[in-house]
Amino acid sequence: MAITSANQLELLQTAEAVAREKMIDPALVIEAMEESLARAAKSRYGAEMDIRVSIDRKTGRATFTRVRTVVAEEELENYQAEFTVEQAKQYMADPEVGQTFVEEVPPVEMGRIAAQSAKQVILQKVREAERDRQFEEFKDRAGTIINGLVKREEYGNVIVDVGAGEAILRRNEKIGRESYRPNDRIRVYIKDVRREQRGPQIFLSRTAPEFMAELFKMEVPEIYDGIIEIKAVARDPGSRAKIAVISYDNSIDPVGACVGMRGSRVQAVVNELQGEKIDIIPWNEDTPTFLVNALQPAEVSKVVLDEEAGKIEVVVPEEQLSLAIGRRGQNVRLASQLTALDIDIMTEEQESERRQAEFELRTKLFMDNLDLDEFFAQLLVAEGFTNLEEVAYVEVDELLVIDGVDEATAGELQARARDVLEAQNKAALDAARALGAEDSLIEFDGLTPQMIEALAKDDVKTLEDFATCADWELAGGWTTENGERIKDDGTLEPFDMTLEDAQSMIMTARVLLGWVDPAELDAGADEDDVEEEAEA
Repeated sequence: MAITSANQLELLQTAEAVAREKMIDPALVIEAMEESLARAAKSRYGAEMDIRVSIDRKTGRATFTRVRTVVAEEELENYQAEFTVEQAKQYMADPEVGQTFVEEVPPVEMGRIAAQSAKQVILQKVREAERDRQFEEFKDRAGTIINGLVKREEYGNVIVDVGAGEAILRRNEKIGRESYRPNDRIRVYIKDVRREQRGPQIFLSRTAPEFMAELFKMEVPEIYDGIIEIKAVARDPGSRAKIAVISYDNSIDPVGACVGMRGSRVQAVVNELQGEKIDIIPWNEDTPTFLVNALQPAEVSKVVLDEEAGKIEVVVPEEQLSLAIGRRGQNVRLASQLTALDIDIMTEEQESERRQAEFELRTKLFMDNLDLDEFFAQLLVAEGFTNLEEVAYVEVDELLVIDGVDEATAGELQARARDVLEAQNKAALDAARALGAEDSLIEFDGLTPQMIEALAKDDVKTLEDFATCADWELAGGWTTENGERIKDDGTLEPFDMTLEDAQSMIMTARVLLGWVDPAELDAGADEDDVEEEAEA
């Protein structure tokens, strides 16, 4: 087709119609048309030429221009789109390198192939604009709930029409016993929005803990207004959940507000989650108190918290054990997720037996190594001593409080303990060297002979080997596989090595080896400090 006055306004009308249909900016459609016309013109005048097309936004008139750029003589490559200063003088008064010369050229007749090509360019541009609009619309809606219409199911994944596009509810994000048919209405949580090659991908979820939190926000006005805050959520989707709440208004009970009159509010959430049982728990800054609440409906006798190790021991009466653990460990697992602590549950009898076993073990340690009788060794354990290091390096005054211990006895005890420790250290170092441990590792500050022996047994024999370790390989950690938490044992975990200590020691080793610049390390630490201050 030729761009004539008869169809000039038709261009604008087409652009408006396409833009309205696809809900995009008409200017984008016109730009696509300009690009497609320029491509058609190049096929007529020559691909080497720099042909540009401009469509008047009011009249629809398309202007075809040829652009040539002035370049230095040695840089001249494309004779159709570039020319030298000398060649430019016949067209321009005072040409300089970098200037452009624009001249209008006649419009072209678009043949069938050119028209098809132009159509493809326009469709591609419109599709890209549509994808950008969809991404912009949904990127800020991640973390919210949306209502959609089920379109179809593919290999267990549900494709949902969310108005301006399609989203996917993966099989593992559905509540177990749910099934959907086309045109079913569905309420879902927008978990993630990603820009990908084939367009924006919207990932939905009905199993995410945040989905439950958002449902409560919709049902409980106090949560929406910020009077009540949801501090933590733990779910076993479709079965049971625990949600911890706190009220910032003393006159409002957070649990009662979430339950509602005759349970109306919580029941609305339960119905949406296919009958998932929900325990609403009052949040408490005191971790043991919060844990006692989290283990409801079981009654707890005693809580022992080890903050450094991130572990907590809970003692319950014998008859409450099965209730505290729950069916297939569900109750304790949800409480663990809610408090972010590893929970060890035992009965009062088991705790008593364990403490007795620990007492006997420590008593035997002192009897065997310090050549003491059972009564004296028991006195040491009863006074709180747990290992030889404490006896060897404690202040003498702490030994003198034990009945029958004078300064001479205390000195003898410490001398014996130090002799045993030195012998143990020598044996550990000899064993480590026999395994191939090198001086670079043995002389590294912070590692005891026993640690070096353990590392050598794990095939870490040089400082280079140590520097390549991950912190969890030394201190231990947890990984999650198929929803189950699995313990990873660390080489130095028996020596009470924490993740922070492991990170620090590994980084020190890397600095000593020259792998890391200390200046960069300090800069990173300063940035962390600034971030922490900003958060505070």
